[in-house]
Amino acid sequence: MNGNQLSPRGTILLGAQLALGLILGGWILGAQIKATRLSDRYVTVKGLVERQVKSDLAIWPISYKQAGDDLAAVYARTEADKNTVLQFLAQQGIQGSEIGLGVVRVVDTQANEYGGAQRAPHRYIIEQEISVRTPRVDQVATAAQKTMQLVRKGIVLSTNPGQGQGVAYKFTGLNSIKPDMITEATRNARAAADRFAADSGAKVGGIRQANQGVFAILAADQGSDTSEPGQFGGAESAADSSLMKTVRIVTTVEYYLDK
Repeated sequence: MNGNQLSPRGTILLGAQLALGLILGGWILGAQIKATRLSDRYVTVKGLVERQVKSDLAIWPISYKQAGDDLAAVYARTEADKNTVLQFLAQQGIQGSEIGLGVVRVVDTQANEYGGAQRAPHRYIIEQEISVRTPRVDQVATAAQKTMQLVRKGIVLSTNPGQGQGVAYKFTGLNSIKPDMITEATRNARAAADRFAADSGAKVGGIRQANQGVFAILAADQGSDTSEPGQFGGAESAADSSLMKTVRIVTTVEYYLDK
C-alpha cells in the first residue's frame, strides 16, 4: 500500500473526527447564540418600601434682636431678653443641658461709609440666638406653639433667613431599620418581576444588575410613588418641619427572563 494513502479504517476515523468537530462547533455556536439572546431578555423592576417613623431629635433656634443708638442700653435690653427667653424655656420644661447660647452679633449701621445718604433708624442692632436641642420632641412641639408669650413680653423675634423660629425635627435611627427595609424592597422587586414574567409566559432567572437606591426621609404625607430620591425638589428639606416622617427606599433590579 502506498504510504500516502489512508486505509479504509483511517478514512472512517478521520470522517468521524470531522463529524464530531462539526457537532461540537455547532453546539458551542448554538450555546453562544442562546446565551446572547438570553442576555437580551430581561426585565427592570422597582421595589418600593415606606415606613412611618417619629422624629427623635428636635432642634429649635430662637433668635431675637434689639436696636437703638446707645450701645450699652441696647446690650442691657438684649441681656434682659435673654433672661426672659430662658425663663420661658424653663417654664416649658426645657432643661438647661438642652439649651445653647449663640454668639452675640453687634451691627453698627453707620460703620459702612458707602451705605448711601439714607441712614438706618437706629445705629446699633444686637442679635442673639438661643437654641434648644433635645430628643424630647413632643415637649418642644408644644412649647414652640407658645412663642406668642415672648412677643407679648416685648421680645422681637428675628425672622432673618436661616434663623427663623421653626423647629427642625430629625430622625436619627435610620441605620436600625435599613437592613429590613432593603430586604423587603428586594422582595417586592422580585414579586413585581414574577408578575411580569407570568403575564408574558416566561420565568424569572438570575439577577442581571441591581441598584440598592438611596434612602430618603420625607414628611409623613409624602412618598407613595417610585420616583428616585432627589426628584422631590425641596421635599426632603421641608420634611424637617414634620414631626412624623416617611422613610423611603426604592431599589431597581434587572432580572433575566427564561422561557
